[in-house]
Amino acid sequence: MDKTRFDNLDPEFRPMSLLGFLFAPRKDHKGWSTPSEAARLYFLLVLLGSAVWAWPLTQGKVLLWLGLVVFVATPLLTVGWWLISLVSQRFESRVLVDSLNRIDRSKKESIHSFRKP
Repeated sequence: MDKTRFDNLDPEFRPMSLLGFLFAPRKDHKGWSTPSEAARLYFLLVLLGSAVWAWPLTQGKVLLWLGLVVFVATPLLTVGWWLISLVSQRFESRVLVDSLNRIDRSKKESIHSFRKP
């Protein structure tokens, strides 16, 4: 099997596949899990899709339209996010942004912490 030019790199610096990019869980600066890119895209697609679908049904009545969008999007998001979480379990967690790899972990708290001393 031929080695690619990325095989010698540290696994942390290897480029991600498209599936890895979409489904890898993200860790923020405190190590907390945040939604994957697939979950974020799914959220936008469901809201946009249900909003476009609901507009003609509600005949331009904004309050009724908002209610229908929430009513339809809630179960779609619940089931979709659950399925995305099942797929995401196969992927190693990644940092939310690459600059988090350069944080000095020796400090107790970030200078941007909202906790009072």
